[in-house]
Parts: sequence; C-alpha cells; structure tokens
Amino acid sequence: MPKKKSPEEGAPRVNNPNVMGLRASVQEQPITETLETNFMPYAMSVIVSRAIPELDGFKPSHRKLLYTMYKMGLLTGARTKSANIVGQTMRLNPHGDGPIYETMVRLSKGYGALLHPFVDSKGNFGKVFSRDMAYAASRYTEAKLTSICQELFRDLDQDAVDFVDNYDNSMKEPTLLPTTFPNILVSANLGIAVGMASQLCGFNLAEVCDATVAYLKNPDCVLSDILLGPDFPTGGEILHDSAALEEVYRTGRGSIKIRGKYRYVKSENLIEIYEIPYTTTTEAIIDKVAELIKTGKLREINDMRDETGLTGLKLAIDLKRGVDPDKLMAKLFKTTTLQDSISCNFNVLVAGMPRVMGVRELLEEWCGWRTECVRRRVYFSLNKKKDKLHLLKGLKRILLDIDKAIRIIRETEGEAEVVPNLMIGFGIDQVQAEYVAEIRLRNINKEYILKRVQETEALRDEIDDLEDLVSNPGRIKKLIIRELEDVKKKYAQPRRSAIVYDHQLEACDEAEEVPDYPVTVFLSRGGYFKKITPQSLRMADTQKYKEDDGPGQSFETTNRAEVMFFTNRQQVYKCRLADFDDSKASVLGDYLPSKLGMDPEEAVVHMVLPGDYAGALVFFFENGKAARVDLSAYATTSNRRKLTGAYSDKSPLTALLHLKEDQELALYSNENRVLIFSTALLAPKSTRTTLGVQVMTLKPKRRLEEVKILEESGLTNPARYRCRTIPAAGALLREEEDGAQMRLM
Repeated sequence: MPKKKSPEEGAPRVNNPNVMGLRASVQEQPITETLETNFMPYAMSVIVSRAIPELDGFKPSHRKLLYTMYKMGLLTGARTKSANIVGQTMRLNPHGDGPIYETMVRLSKGYGALLHPFVDSKGNFGKVFSRDMAYAASRYTEAKLTSICQELFRDLDQDAVDFVDNYDNSMKEPTLLPTTFPNILVSANLGIAVGMASQLCGFNLAEVCDATVAYLKNPDCVLSDILLGPDFPTGGEILHDSAALEEVYRTGRGSIKIRGKYRYVKSENLIEIYEIPYTTTTEAIIDKVAELIKTGKLREINDMRDETGLTGLKLAIDLKRGVDPDKLMAKLFKTTTLQDSISCNFNVLVAGMPRVMGVRELLEEWCGWRTECVRRRVYFSLNKKKDKLHLLKGLKRILLDIDKAIRIIRETEGEAEVVPNLMIGFGIDQVQAEYVAEIRLRNINKEYILKRVQETEALRDEIDDLEDLVSNPGRIKKLIIRELEDVKKKYAQPRRSAIVYDHQLEACDEAEEVPDYPVTVFLSRGGYFKKITPQSLRMADTQKYKEDDGPGQSFETTNRAEVMFFTNRQQVYKCRLADFDDSKASVLGDYLPSKLGMDPEEAVVHMVLPGDYAGALVFFFENGKAARVDLSAYATTSNRRKLTGAYSDKSPLTALLHLKEDQELALYSNENRVLIFSTALLAPKSTRTTLGVQVMTLKPKRRLEEVKILEESGLTNPARYRCRTIPAAGALLREEEDGAQMRLM
C-alpha cells in the first residue's frame, strides 16, 4: 500500500487568523498599484467595448447580433428560431445565451422599446411597459431582420467601414454599421459603464432626417424649430419646456418631463389610461396608487385594474360618485410615476473616446463620419470599375487582331506558357492576359467585340463621374441628403409622443386635492416632528422621545394647515402639514433637519402655525432687544419654501412668541432681574431682519435668559417689576417669588 504524500518540507507557515488554507498567505499591494493593474483595465474595457454606444447608435452587443443575423440571410429570408440566432451570435459575442437573447428582445418589434425596431419578432417577447410580463424562451420564438435594416447594411460590403478580428480571431466583424440615417438620435439607448453612464432618448425619424438635412445645408440652423422634442415608443405627452429642451440640445444633459394619456368614460364613470411614460411600468403605477389608497391620501378611487390585452395598454380606474376626473388625474400626475422625468446623458464613443455631446455636436460628428463612409464606398466602386476598364483595354487590344491571339494560343505547347505568350505578343500585363485567356470561343464574334468596345466608353464616363464625386464634398453632401430623404419617405412614422405647451396645461385647485381632517402636531426639543390624528392620539398612553430629548411644542390644527420652522441659522422652512405622513405616539417621528434638508449643524428652535398670517412674531435676543415683525412678512405663494434672513443675526435668539393680540410678558436676565412690559410698546415692523428695540437694559456680561407670558410666570407681586416705558432695567427677583417660581417649574 503506497504511503500518503507528506506536505512539502520547508513550506512557510502562516499564523494570520484571517487567512484560511494550507500555506496560504496575504500579499500586500499598494492601492495605487491595484487600481492601475486591476481596476483601470477593467473600467476602460467596459467603457470602450461594452457599455457606451457609438456613432452608429449601437453598442457592441447590438452590432454583433445584427451582423450575425445579416450573415445568416435573415434580411430577406424567412424567420428562424431565436435559439439558432443566439447560437450563431456566440461566434462573435463570448457571452452566454441569456444576455444575447435579452439583447434581441430589446431590439424586437414585440417588446416595443424602439421607435423603429430592428428585429421582426414572432412569439411572446414581453412588453417594455410591463415589469412582470416575461418573454418566452428562445426555443419558442422566431425572428428575422426588419426592412429598415437595409439602411444599416447597404454599404457594408463596399468597404464603407473597417473590419476587425473577433475575440478568437476566427472571423471578421465590422467596427461600425454604416447607417444611412442618424440612428444614434432615433434609437433610445442606455448604457452603464464604470464611473460613467449614457442615456440617449429617441427622436422621431422624420424630424431627425429633416434636422440632418437642414444642418448639412446650414450648420447654424435652429434645430429646435425642426426637432420638436423626443419621441417615445410608449407615447405619452411631453411637457414642453423650451429652456430644458435647449439645454439638452446644447449640452447633451438635462431632463424632460413626460406624462401619460387618459380618457374619461362617462357612461361607466371610469378613467382609462392608455399611454404611460417610457420610464415606468404598469405594475409600478398600480403599486403606488394602492399605497396612496392604503395611507388615506387617495380617497376618490373605488378600484384600479390592469386591462392590457391584444388591443394595447389600458389601466382602468373606477371613480367614486361626484369625483372630477381631471382633478384626480392632476393629483395622480403629481403623486405617481404617471408623470415622470427622463434624464438625458448623450455620452457617445467617438474614435474610442467617450464624449458628452449635444444634438448639434452629434449631427456634426455623424455627418463627418457618414461623409467618410460614402467616400469610401464611392472609392470602392471606382476601383472596381478601374479594374474592369483595365481588363477591357487588354481585351480590346486582342480583339483588334483575334487571329493573332488564336494563333499564339494554338502554337503554344504548354498551358502555363499561354499567358506569358499573350503578354509578349500584345504588350499587356498578366491580369489582362489571364482575363483574355478565359474567354470562351463562342464569345469571339463581332457582336461581342462591339459590346465590349461600347462598355469601355461607358466605363470611362462612369469613372470620370466617380472621380469627380470623390473629390467634390458638395456632391457627397447632396448624395447623403438624397439618401436621408429616401429613408424618410420609406420609414417615417407619425409622432407618438404629443407635445403639450404651457398654455394647454390646466391648473387645478391644490386646496381641494389635499384631504382635510383634524390633527395634533408635536415638536420635540431635539427636532423630531409628529402629526397624529385624534383617533391615534386617543389610543396612545405616552409620547415616545429619545433619551436626551423631551416635549417641546404642540398644537391642534388641521391637515391643510401650514407650518413654519425657525432655525438657529436665521432661516425659516415653510411646509404644509399634508407633506408629512400621519404618525403615531409610539414612534419618534420625522427628524426635521433630514426631512427638510437643513444645513449642517442647523437645528429647529421654534414652530409656528401661521394660519391666515394675522398677528405678529416677537423675537427676543440675549442683548435685551426685542423685534416685533408682522407675520404677513413671511407670507409667500409657494407651498414649501426656504426663507433666509428670517430674523436678525446680531445677537443670539432667546425666545420667539407668536402673538395675535398684545400681552404682558415677563423677561428674566441672568442677573436675577425681572421686567414686565406690554407688547403694545413694540412698534410692528415689516422687515424680517430688523434689529428691534432695547427692552431690558443689561450690565456688561449680562444677558436675557427667559421670556414668559405674565399669567404663566407665577409672580405674586407683578407691580414691583412692571414698567411703563422701555428700556428699563427691571427689579431684582425676591427670594419668596424665586422659590414660588421654582415650585411652579
């Protein structure tokens, strides 16, 4: 029995507890070296050869699939099983069948993700507007190329683009597809690379062709007059924003708002949504509506269901009696993805380098690239005709003395000597001699000779025309324009996404959209805010706070009321209570600095319910000054807005009171002095940052510490501390009243 092999002697032992395995070790490497040797090559590979589309409008995965289908004869032939296409594509694309088939699905007509799909599909390919509608397996579906693919491959066999080896050097593939129209602007595309991304929205083919023609004729043309806006296969309505659209056209970045389309069926009292934004799905919309109904924010709907079928997309909403459908849809546009924004990031690979370009830059690059493709195509045809003319010139010389040619061939002993003897006898080169030697005997007749002579003359004219075309940029430009006009004539479709301008939008009454019911609001000292309904409040025993927190302010109000939060940075945040979710006493609530997006180290110091903006706010500062500001100075037309300069920043804030009528207040300093005065002595101001007037005179290093309403102060002898005019120093607090206050506190 053989002995077991012993471990290698002399192997280093590792005592690192974080390393498992025999003779395992950890190799230390600087992070910069790791990034350089591992991360950067991977990142550049993803950017350059995987995720970012190029000038033809395709990513490598798209291009490999379409080229494979073209080589399989699926441009003119019948459909074949998708599994066959996927298998053939693996020769170019070293990926599994799953990703390749997903690429085919996105390019298919059945899926509906493109305005002009490139794959003519048969079978279940899913739908772009559905998250849960899965496509069938590749063995069940069939596909071929659509007719528009003729514009992708027309010049492919005429040396219009370069070819490179595939991943294993077993065959060639094109670097780009020579599209006769700017597919980069027609086909929507999304790519996520490493450290960057690309998102191109599609435009209407007719508008793109017209814009390209206009640019070729005049590079300074106004594109927005021709290219009205994006066009999406799912339809919808684009909310026109000239500034945002111009930003996208100029920089290639920005966002465009789009919303769904609906109709009201009065006989059944329901709304039918038949087009939705390109960025969402029917399931996402239904889930959001269900959530709003569950939380009580949507009370106008009885039921919502998906009735999508063979006729197309349809979401049905059953309404309660008396509900205005337009106002309900305005509410749904605001609270659901029925109205959404699509982000634009026109990041395109140009000569292997990613560039974010606007529409004008894209047209400039595409026109330059297309001009080069056409020039290469014409040059290819020119060389072919020159080669043919060269052969016919040799034939012409022989046909002038055919008897001599026959004699040379007949008198030649060896077959290998026929071509050299013809070259010597007529002074022609080897290529011409080979061509002549292969002519059939039956073609040596007068008719054949005359036709070849005439063909020679015609070839000379064609070559002269092609040489002029190659050297004349103006003629190439006209040729591109003619091809664009042909594409528009053959494949243009009406715009699917309507454009809605500002004057076409109907404003809705915001107050009617917000449900109104009584609530109680709580603000803790630590900045936590809760809005609780009376039903929930009755079921609660105590309010929950953090260990270092406690009760601050509380008010009874309604859900439609406004609230103002003053902070220690002299700012005020105005909100609607409806913007906050209903809460419970058993939770901490919303942390306002996070909820409102406050600045670092900014904290809430006071909450005010402005109501109808009657009354005034009185600010007391540590320097003994007080400022009375009319509450109307904080009134704005927006529902939520951050106001800077809410009060003076010359001295720290001690207290803030909301007064609807004049009251007597008690002011306490850290010198143990008390001053009672009436707010009627403070003149109201309309400027929020007013410095105020001196109310309590303070000695150096003394400050105002506290402000109380007189009825809540517990002072037994208020006449001792009351003053008729301000400023005043106040009186020292007696020991018995100080003790009484301590008992009250």
